[in-house]
Amino acid sequence: MNASSSSTFKIGGVLTVNRLGFGAMRITGKGIWGKPANVEEARRVLRRAVELKINFIDTADSYGPNVSEELIGETLAPYPKGVVIATKVGLVRPGPDVWNMNAKPDHIFKSVEGSLSRLKLKQIELYQLHRIDLKTPLADTIGALKELQKSGKIKHLGLSEVSVAEIKKVREMVEVVTVQNLYNFSDRKHEDVLAYCEKNNIGFIPWFPLATGSLAQDGSPLSKIAAKYKVNPGQIALAWLLKKSPVMLPIPGTSTVSHLEENVAAAEIKLSEEDFKTLASLK
Repeated sequence: MNASSSSTFKIGGVLTVNRLGFGAMRITGKGIWGKPANVEEARRVLRRAVELKINFIDTADSYGPNVSEELIGETLAPYPKGVVIATKVGLVRPGPDVWNMNAKPDHIFKSVEGSLSRLKLKQIELYQLHRIDLKTPLADTIGALKELQKSGKIKHLGLSEVSVAEIKKVREMVEVVTVQNLYNFSDRKHEDVLAYCEKNNIGFIPWFPLATGSLAQDGSPLSKIAAKYKVNPGQIALAWLLKKSPVMLPIPGTSTVSHLEENVAAAEIKLSEEDFKTLASLK
């Protein structure tokens, strides 16, 4: 059992990662604020993720804030060869469960230095704009990211929670290699973004990938298919995402090793075409 069963994708055409990654938001405290209740378990999760050949770990400076990046850097650096650490900028945290936008150039320049220090990196291989800040001219935000790219502090750029029109606008200024939008088995409103990413070989990172909503209730087609494969509905939801598109890069997060292993086991599930179509038809 390991993440290599999910097959690979080349981010930006050069960073080869196993498609099943790890989202490091949940290795923080309640409200994505402060340290996790069990710091040692969080460290075990990170180490076990790498043991299971997860080589794409996604975080953000706003998770904690700073806590997720600190734990990753303290636990995993120096990183095994091939491990890609992606982080994000553009949201600030005045308190638990509170998220405010800030994509001003001065904030970005300050934030990248903090992320490099906490993650113990000389260069961030994938730096993502967490949100487009409507209070800041987009050209100013992208200009700052391009400057960081030119200086070598970041390698590739990604976007999060964007429309096709927004992706096209940003691509007029800079190359975009990934898009991270809310997408899961029960919420597929970004189908057009996924289709655009697939057409342009842009990695699509679905956040909140384990959600199944009411589609997983007892007796539902999803629960019946899960029983058929002798797994739980969440694992089927992950297997469905992986089969859905070759550019799909799910990053399920967790704070426990047992749940991590359960998620990775989903990469071993090979859905039949009939079951995949049945699941795809559910709304």
